[in-house]
Amino acid sequence: MPEKKRSFEASLQCLEEVVQKLEAGDLALDDSLRLFEEGIKASNECRKTLEEARKRVQKLVAENGGFRLEALDGEEA
Repeated sequence: MPEKKRSFEASLQCLEEVVQKLEAGDLALDDSLRLFEEGIKASNECRKTLEEARKRVQKLVAENGGFRLEALDGEEA
């Protein structure tokens, strides 16, 4: 049975919790590795969700049959 996809917020919360636990530095190596793997998975889920959102925004901002990327927060697109 495939895993249910977490929301962006749930993945981000998971990632934050993993980082806090790893930064505490009081875990055994095996536990640290397991948490690191969980953090990588959550990070990848966040990245994928953000990429999908970026693509949706590109589609919605279409102008004159083309796309115009607009920078957010002063960043270059």
